[in-house]
Amino acid sequence: MTKLKQAFSQISSPIVIIGTMFFVFGFITWLSAILVPYLKIACELNNFQSYLVAFSFYIAYFFMSVPAGWLLGYTGYKKGMTAGLVIMALGSLIFIPAAMSRTYGLFLSGLFVQGAGMALLQTASNPYVTIIGPIESAAKRISIMGICNGIAGVIAPAILGFITLNGADEIVKKIITMNPAQRIIELDSLASRVIVPYILIMIALLLLAVYLYYSNLPNIDAAAENAILDEGGADKTHIFQFPHLLLGVFTIFLYTGVEVIAGNTIISYGVFLDIPIATAKFFSSFTIFAMLVGYVIGIITIPKYLSQKNALIISAFLGFIFALSAIMTRGFVSVMFIGLLGLANSLMWPSIWPLAIAELGRFTKIGSSMMVMAISGAAVLPLLYGRIADISSPKTAYWIVIPIYLFVLFYAVKGHKVRRWHPAKIMSV
Repeated sequence: MTKLKQAFSQISSPIVIIGTMFFVFGFITWLSAILVPYLKIACELNNFQSYLVAFSFYIAYFFMSVPAGWLLGYTGYKKGMTAGLVIMALGSLIFIPAAMSRTYGLFLSGLFVQGAGMALLQTASNPYVTIIGPIESAAKRISIMGICNGIAGVIAPAILGFITLNGADEIVKKIITMNPAQRIIELDSLASRVIVPYILIMIALLLLAVYLYYSNLPNIDAAAENAILDEGGADKTHIFQFPHLLLGVFTIFLYTGVEVIAGNTIISYGVFLDIPIATAKFFSSFTIFAMLVGYVIGIITIPKYLSQKNALIISAFLGFIFALSAIMTRGFVSVMFIGLLGLANSLMWPSIWPLAIAELGRFTKIGSSMMVMAISGAAVLPLLYGRIADISSPKTAYWIVIPIYLFVLFYAVKGHKVRRWHPAKIMSV
């Protein structure tokens, strides 16, 4: 056993381990970009129902993030992340009976369990990256992690899309003319396509859990963690005395919603614009590639040429412009602007996070848990998009992202500076 630990420690370092965790985040998270259109066909869903994929995955963050913070306080970072990987493997296992029975509720249950494991991983990994270096360059380190996330995000939809949506245009046309018995056989066959991929994902997650358990990832001492992040919380008695954090939590709630809308709706939006599924299935990879470009820009420019605050201002402004342009244009041009939202969104998470948890001191863990809980915005806002898309059109539904980008801009300019609750002072900061 000692030799096994030594072998693992020789091939692992904190930055490699956390980078691997972010790769896992991206791979599992962005599979939903394919699962939305895939399950919409296989389980015969409308837009609102299909976006329950995102809801089921991300709502787990709301329920699990604070318990995850408590668990990490008991187990430490490494054991907590190991448990998160095992939980995600269990969620992947649920996909097998879900596919065999073509039961949408079971698919959603598997996604919820995966989201619960992911919440545990996120609660540990994000503050860890923030803490292991100077706070003013945290956005740069998170951008590096974002590249690991984004690379996986490009790969995962491409692989799953090739497996699950191959020939989807023909299937959609055929099932319209089939009798009920033939239709069931065809859709059951389509549903079974995810069985092998999710068996492989489950095995990979379990192997990664073993790797992490025997790695040399150090735990950060709680006292040192508080000192590193600031003494600003010394005179505070509870977390609600940090308005910049609470505004940051709401900003993350909104931002994660628009990030998932940009990545998970672009395929269906392309189909709405009469673009074949065979072509549209690659659109989500374009969105994530645009995010990768943004991460590279962040690594080069932050903090040497660009502060975290200014990066967030530019990102919010670009998001507003790209979203408005998508609504005002047509065809591939409109789809391109939705894809470019990935570029606008790329530096939001790495910029909002350090601005929001600055000066929390001993409240850092609970503050981080609240930030991860706010990822549930990715559960709620895509559902709202789907409902509007069913009532009016997918293009009209994109109007909901406009005020969101304006609020992110407010947080970048004023909201992150607020240290006392006073409406007049908030607006005049």
